[in-house]
Amino acid sequence: MIKEEQLDRYRQDGTKVRIVRDALELNDVMGIVVAWDDEYVLIRRQNRKVVKIKRSYDMQPVTEERRWQQPE
Repeated sequence: MIKEEQLDRYRQDGTKVRIVRDALELNDVMGIVVAWDDEYVLIRRQNRKVVKIKRSYDMQPVTEERRWQQPE
């Protein structure tokens, strides 16, 4: 799970992030971190819709190469 400090840095910098949910790149959610709590994070997508995603998913800046690890 991503730490509070990292989420706050993404939010303050306006960093566009990628949430990798599974092996298919088509299912990734990309946008800007808006808010979060203990279990979920709100992401504002490019079309201005807000998506609620579990914090347990892998989150990375879109500038980095996409990485995905199959859960054990």
